Amino acid sequence: MQHEQHAIVDKDIKILVDFIRVFCKENHSQEPKEILEGTNVKLCNDCMELALYAIKKRQQCRKDPKPACKKCDTPCYAPKYKAKIREVMKFSGKYFVLRGRLDYLYHYFS
Repeated sequence: MQHEQHAIVDKDIKILVDFIRVFCKENHSQEPKEILEGTNVKLCNDCMELALYAIKKRQQCRKDPKPACKKCDTPCYAPKYKAKIREVMKFSGKYFVLRGRLDYLYHYFS
């Protein structure tokens, strides 16, 4: 069970990082980039900060099963990050869906 839960968290984090990566690539192309540790994803400083915060929050989530953040009854994101992650999810969700990533369609609307 714990191995299965770890795999779910890893998958959620991969999707989260993918969404932030696309947002950064499409909106911050001129910004200097650094590689997010443990990945080959390059992000600007603002997106790096958001990614590290979001990853930490996902790893700390005790809900089982974890609901979509927008549907959670105990939101954990600070207002600054909550607004930014909503912007990222909206932008990147549309980006992926328009490019045929139907596997992300479920994540975007859940």
